[in-house]
Amino acid sequence: MNRALNRIPKRAEKQEGSQLHETFVDSGVADILNTVDHQLVYGRRGTGKTHALSYLATEVSARGDVALNLDLRTIGSPDGVLDARSASPADRAARLLVDLLGQLHDALLEAVLNDESLLGDDTFIEKADALLTAITSIRVTGDVELSVEAERRSANNASASLKASLSSKPGLEAGIAAGNVSEGRGLLRETRRGSERISLNFSDVARALRELAGSLSSRRVWLLLDEWSSVPGDIQPYLGEFLVRCVLPLQRFTVKVAAIEQQTNFMTRVDGNLIGIEVGADMGANINLDDFLVYEGNEERSREFFRGLFFKHLKSVGEDEADVDGLDDARDVIRLGFTDIRAFDELVRAAEGVPRDALYIAGRAASRAGQGAISVPLVREAARWWFQTDKSRPLAAQGREEAQRLLTWVIAKVIREKRARAFLVNEANGRDPLLLALFDARVLHMVRRGYSAQDQPGERYDVWVIDYGAYVDLIQTQNAPRGALLFVDEADEERYVDIDVPLQVLRALRRAILDLSGFYAAGSQTARQ
Repeated sequence: MNRALNRIPKRAEKQEGSQLHETFVDSGVADILNTVDHQLVYGRRGTGKTHALSYLATEVSARGDVALNLDLRTIGSPDGVLDARSASPADRAARLLVDLLGQLHDALLEAVLNDESLLGDDTFIEKADALLTAITSIRVTGDVELSVEAERRSANNASASLKASLSSKPGLEAGIAAGNVSEGRGLLRETRRGSERISLNFSDVARALRELAGSLSSRRVWLLLDEWSSVPGDIQPYLGEFLVRCVLPLQRFTVKVAAIEQQTNFMTRVDGNLIGIEVGADMGANINLDDFLVYEGNEERSREFFRGLFFKHLKSVGEDEADVDGLDDARDVIRLGFTDIRAFDELVRAAEGVPRDALYIAGRAASRAGQGAISVPLVREAARWWFQTDKSRPLAAQGREEAQRLLTWVIAKVIREKRARAFLVNEANGRDPLLLALFDARVLHMVRRGYSAQDQPGERYDVWVIDYGAYVDLIQTQNAPRGALLFVDEADEERYVDIDVPLQVLRALRRAILDLSGFYAAGSQTARQ
């Protein structure tokens, strides 16, 4: 089975749609996601956002609706996305919108070509062309110069005549005629100096989308936007404003957006007015995949999920392989691949609720195991390797030296000094940029939100834990964590409690609270020296 573990695709976009559907394991989000409400799907890298949207796409397509699953990493150009100096945020957002709407148009056209039953009437092509017209209007900005040139020409014409007649009264007549002919011509020349800009009219675009959807035989269109956080933060509100004005009001459209919460900027103020998506009003934010698979306090649910995850993936990549002989049930995963239940639980704990991390750690441990079963020491070694290669080291490579310094400080304060593996952060400090950078990098994890304590009324705290791979080296040493949270009881004695103990019943939590001001004070003192 170890060879099959290494062949499991670690990213959802590497799998076909049917395979994604077969390997999807519901952590409780499927029913919440499969509604016609507009929703934001939050989650850090590897938590399964892409997989969840792909599963939803197959589900709604199976019942006859149209699913448009668009990856926002594929829209835009290097100038508009990477070079903030190339144009204003509004202009760069307009370019992205044109690309996005172009992909939407192409995806709808492909869906109709693949399933002609989607057509409600014969005006679909006409309506599709109208959408293209609405998104390709151009205007020129800059100075307009008008010049008038006049031209006049004149000529003198002279004529003479001689007339003789023979009659009863012969005679001779002569005459001279002269005339002036003049011609005038005026020339108007208009010179435009400026640059071409995309000109989008929201009402035209919304009308074109509404009429296009109306030609689809009463089908609902599900617009699934993945990788929202890949869009530069300064133009995300403009993209959100487009959705609010042109798509969200349309009755037959449902929009789902997958994003990393810490890398989103849904609203901004422009000329005194707020633009963008108002979270909770325009779109619901009731799905956060980081909250569904936390091991602490949810051991059985997490074990069940990851057991199903490995079973479905192993059956998918090794269906005709001897590597998965005897793998007939999810419970066989532990029997065939691990030394015992403790080794599998160690893997689940090491994943910290992130499915992709679990797949990488399991693959590494399987490689080290060779033909043998995966043991607890192998899981710990693989977790340490994954922490160092994918989590901690990249912080320095990305220029986040301050975040790396905070991680070192937290490990020293929590694990080495307090002998704990979890800590409390006041909600007021929960949006600290460095703390969020470590959360986004998956080296810190939030496992509980909104706790309060009896002796600190009005104050609310979140429970954080340090990544398993960060303290695995200390597990067998004198610095090994003795428990989750360290607090002081009524007898003024230090005690350790599990994370699932309600903090409302505890007193004197000062030992469990991480005081970030101490970190910044130490940094300021170092800078002065």
